[in-house]
Amino acid sequence: MTKEEQAIALSTKGPVTVQSLIRDLRALGVRPGMVLIFHCSLSAIGWVCGGPVAVIRAVQTVLRSYGTLVMPTHSGDLSDPSLWENPPVPKPWWETIRRTMPAYDPELTATRGMGTVAECFRKQNSVVRSAHPQVSFAAWGENCLKVVQDHSLEFSLGEHSPLARIYELDGWVLLVGVEHDCNTSMHLGENRARYHGRRIVNSGAPVNLGGHRRWKRFRDINYHSNDFDRLGKDFKRECKDQIRKGRIGYTKAQLFPQRLCVDYAEKWLERNRR
Repeated sequence: MTKEEQAIALSTKGPVTVQSLIRDLRALGVRPGMVLIFHCSLSAIGWVCGGPVAVIRAVQTVLRSYGTLVMPTHSGDLSDPSLWENPPVPKPWWETIRRTMPAYDPELTATRGMGTVAECFRKQNSVVRSAHPQVSFAAWGENCLKVVQDHSLEFSLGEHSPLARIYELDGWVLLVGVEHDCNTSMHLGENRARYHGRRIVNSGAPVNLGGHRRWKRFRDINYHSNDFDRLGKDFKRECKDQIRKGRIGYTKAQLFPQRLCVDYAEKWLERNRR
């Protein structure tokens, strides 16, 4: 059964529409003017009339033009081939890849593993995208430029990233049909935490410098989300009174302040990560 067939079978009371999504978003607590980082599984919502476009239009309608919508638009394939695991490539290819991979282009470079909603969103004319070749974010609305500008190449999910700008703006996180292993904001807490096993690593990516393609090396930390599922379960249990729960279409949704989850993740990782 294809994902679309599964979505049709899930939609026992009829299709999901822009208007039904707007009602669900408002019932959950999404409000005009919010700064909102959004993660979703389109197929989990049900069969959506209009697909990713309908989802994006619904969220933007609820936020209005003075709100701000943000999505991760990562392109992890623009990275050092020596680090690739799923799948790896032969070692003799590495230097060729580093020498010839096209440079990151915010308008052209496709997302990888981000889902159809994020890929559709980053192409919207009114959306701007940050400059990081691997972990970019796209944003729409009043604070879009403030969120995406000056995204540092080094320590890419830390203090000079869109995640930190959302934190400063008292933003919110909306998870629709996904759990905390997809909650990118946890990585800001990871960047701030001090725990055993944290180390600095060297990465690389093709970038455009002064109109010329260059392979640029930079430092970062060894991010991973292997324990985010366990972190998320503890977060939901201990902060349940501050998490708004409901349904968007046919799937579960969670809405909560980004500062709440970032601060919780920082302390949790310091206590639990080994």
